[in-house]
Amino acid sequence: MTTAQDAATSTPDAPPTHGVTLTDAAAVKAKALLDQEGRDDMHLRIAVQPGGCAGLRYQLFFDERTLDGDALRDFNGLKVAVDRMSAPYVDGAVIDFVDTIEKQGFTIDNPNAGGSCACGDSFH
Repeated sequence: MTTAQDAATSTPDAPPTHGVTLTDAAAVKAKALLDQEGRDDMHLRIAVQPGGCAGLRYQLFFDERTLDGDALRDFNGLKVAVDRMSAPYVDGAVIDFVDTIEKQGFTIDNPNAGGSCACGDSFH
């Protein structure tokens, strides 16, 4: 038996998807930032790069490029791209936006991270 999702992911012309989830708060905030700049031609890109004291560092930025092998998902009108090399490192990660008196910004809860550095900027 094939579910609708199975059919969608097995279609040869369908772009690959990734396992990152954005909360509604994160999607609304990112979309608002793009709208504020008047940019409807960009998407949020999530990447993992070598660096930081724990070995790997997240990068979240707006990008107008589409790279070969990008995995894409749509969250309430916000497209989110993950490159082929970063996808295994962030599979299952949840990105949220917090706005409290103590902290404001995007947070990443990544089940693949074995640990992070004391400053919280990198992981392994």
